[in-house]
Amino acid sequence: MNVEPPIQAKLLQLAAVDAELTRIAHRRTVLPEQQEVARLEVERNAHKDAAVAVEIVLDDLDRDIRKLEGEVEAVRKREERDQGMLTAGSVGAKQLSEIQHELGSLERRRSVLEDELLEVMERREASAADHEHAGARLDKTEQDLADAQRLRDEALADLDVAQGRCEGDRSGLVGLFPADLLSIYDRQRTQHGVGAALLQARRCGACRIELDRGEIARIAKAAPDAIVRCPECGAVMVRTKESGL
Repeated sequence: MNVEPPIQAKLLQLAAVDAELTRIAHRRTVLPEQQEVARLEVERNAHKDAAVAVEIVLDDLDRDIRKLEGEVEAVRKREERDQGMLTAGSVGAKQLSEIQHELGSLERRRSVLEDELLEVMERREASAADHEHAGARLDKTEQDLADAQRLRDEALADLDVAQGRCEGDRSGLVGLFPADLLSIYDRQRTQHGVGAALLQARRCGACRIELDRGEIARIAKAAPDAIVRCPECGAVMVRTKESGL
């Protein structure tokens, strides 16, 4: 295949554009802003789980408090009833003794229940503080996540602009090349990453391997419009004054 040297030289521009497109595609996969978003999403979910766990504890404690309050109220009502019977003076000696004994038992029971209730209420107060702290951490992380997502979106928008510019440049270049040459270039780029490169100082710009003297002599004898490919990687080698031929 023979292609005029100025057209061959344009392959270097196409290769540079394609290299930039490859870098843009790679940057999308390793975008630091996206990695920060992913990290904060994990952190946000952990804080959510922690907040839910504390909420479950609070619900259990509230249930225990209601139960103990009900038991304390039941004991207090029983005490009031017994005390009312004593005040009325309408019971016999034997029943009086039983009521007094029961009042002592009820008083002790109420004291135990009130101590338990106080302990549970103190635990609830501590858990409420934990819940407030977990909520504050969650709010902070969600704000950080929103900021990170904004930065990620801005970075992606910049990449979209760069990609659009490169794709426009590429569209303007591909029409310059014969279909056969473009096919060779695209196939080589798909298989090996670089379709064309400068032959510089006897070294292929694609694979960076220095060609031996025999190969250089063969290339030097080739017609200026001949398509020359690297014997090692297969890339189209564009010859210029820098090629050392």
